[in-house]
Amino acid sequence: MPDIVYLDHAATTPVCPAAAQAALEVMTAGFGNPSSLYPAGKAAAQRVAADRAVIAGALGCLPEELVFTSCGTEGDNWAISAALQYNRRKGNHIVTTAIEHDAVLQPMKALQGREYEVTFLKPDKTGHIDPEAVSAAIRPDTVLVSMMLVNNEVGTLLPVKAAAEAIRAAGSPALLHTDAVQGFLKVPFSPKELGADLVTICGHKVRGPKGIGALYIRKELLSRVKPLLLGGGQENSLRPGTEPTAQIAAFAAAVKAWEPGFPDHIRAVKDYAAQTLSAIDGVTLISTGEAPHILALSLPDFSGQSVVEALGSQGVCISSGSACHRGKPSHVFAAMPLPPKVQYGAVRVSFGPESTREEVDRLAELVRHICGKKSLLF
Repeated sequence: MPDIVYLDHAATTPVCPAAAQAALEVMTAGFGNPSSLYPAGKAAAQRVAADRAVIAGALGCLPEELVFTSCGTEGDNWAISAALQYNRRKGNHIVTTAIEHDAVLQPMKALQGREYEVTFLKPDKTGHIDPEAVSAAIRPDTVLVSMMLVNNEVGTLLPVKAAAEAIRAAGSPALLHTDAVQGFLKVPFSPKELGADLVTICGHKVRGPKGIGALYIRKELLSRVKPLLLGGGQENSLRPGTEPTAQIAAFAAAVKAWEPGFPDHIRAVKDYAAQTLSAIDGVTLISTGEAPHILALSLPDFSGQSVVEALGSQGVCISSGSACHRGKPSHVFAAMPLPPKVQYGAVRVSFGPESTREEVDRLAELVRHICGKKSLLF
């Protein structure tokens, strides 16, 4: 594969060497089944316990509060179903936002109009959700509030902590779930600080492999949460199935390899990109967000999808949003009160620890060519 300029870290990240090495070690030397009672199995179980402690420590929770899943989508779906099961006799109202990841949005749409009433809070033109709107939406019969910590397309921080406070003020039995996939290791938080009952994270957004995630379940809920699957006793019988030991090891290794200075470096590159790209005639800056790694902008004279494809032909990888399809804006950009042409031309640029100003310069060169020539042809 030729060298590429990879500026789509919100979609997935390159696996760091430490994570790849950890996975290889477990797949070759430490391949025992953690449920087996002979030494190789016990060694595998000890490795899983140690890796769980690493990830839990980074999240700021107890190891037993962290249950491994296959991905963020699984964690989100499980959190929603578990919360509704937990509060099944206490109401039928749910609060979420119109800019959630599809892993939350699609389950909510499936629930709406059946057994539940769902309130979808809409963002302003920069992708922010008004905390007062959150407070006004929560009622005594609200049983679940699900709100992402960092929006995956515009990088805004959503008022999760304010939602926890509003739940208490309303006297609501609601559990609070946050999809923190884009926030984990990038913005400082802990479940306790947020007041969250359920928190979703995953490995491939932080230089770990795809196929591994985790759901934080507040300790007091563990004995009352309905298992995701039925089977063996793995994960305290909450998520049975043989543990994916190599993925878990790689996830933990990626967490250990994440340096405290990474967010500052990522933000500096993003700020440089925002300044450089917004200075190009024909580019509209939509939102810089508060998260360090996501920048949303638009080329209103073109469709976002066509811009992504044109840049991709030159080896530069960005995104037109996680759900942009067939030339239509993603549901996030569509939910924002933006001019139709700005929605149509919206794209996302996202950064990681490996990102450089030189990569931004290459992107800017190509965008400047597109806007100057009014053509996607190079």
